[in-house]
Amino acid sequence: MTMTKRQSLMKRTLSSIALAAGLLLGSSSAMASEEGSLPSAGTNVHDQAALQRGAKLFFNYCVGCHSLKFVRYSRIAEDLGLSEQDVMGNLNMTGAKFGDPVVSHMPEESATTFFGKAPPDLSLEVRAKGADWVYGYLNSFYLDPSRPVGWNNTVFPNASMPNPLWELQGLQTAVMHKVDGEEAVEKLELSRPGKLTPAEYQQATRDLTTFLEYAAEPAALQRQRYGIWVLLFLAAFTLLAYALKKEYWKDVH
Repeated sequence: MTMTKRQSLMKRTLSSIALAAGLLLGSSSAMASEEGSLPSAGTNVHDQAALQRGAKLFFNYCVGCHSLKFVRYSRIAEDLGLSEQDVMGNLNMTGAKFGDPVVSHMPEESATTFFGKAPPDLSLEVRAKGADWVYGYLNSFYLDPSRPVGWNNTVFPNASMPNPLWELQGLQTAVMHKVDGEEAVEKLELSRPGKLTPAEYQQATRDLTTFLEYAAEPAALQRQRYGIWVLLFLAAFTLLAYALKKEYWKDVH
């Protein structure tokens, strides 16, 4: 292949890469603009203390209705640095065994009667909707007497569930305004404080979101730890391969 042909092929290859990158960045920008109204969750699944606090919140306020069918109590203990006694004594509210998955004790029939449909399993909730969505959802409940359960949500309008953390957050009410002749929520105001200050509640929901992000992919913690060693191996192998190439080609002119 002549030099001119090589240069032409290289230009076409670089143009294709640039086009693909442009499309990818454009798609990412569009997604960011669509989700720009969501607050940043700021989660960190490597923060073990946050994971432990989030687990406590989940098992005290969420497991009554929601399951984590793809996560076992034993795995939570291993990944969160807890003993079997810690988990079984403080987190296990259903009488399950240490090796069992986390399953809500609410019968599906009762959930359907109360909420109109069975509450979803939350194992993959963050994978499906993103940490920012879950965090925003937990912070966006407000009182709405027109709804069957008396609550509504600005992130997920007409949600079927009440605010499970209302005792911690307090009661929010909506300030309405008209958009194209229809009533819409302009902002939410705290009409009655809860047990936590707004800043403390935001931290609590961030911790809960962090735990749900971990639950969506527990193997991510181990995979990321292994990833460092894989990168170090590849770096060392690259140096070795380069030295070997230099040795093989040193007599070739």
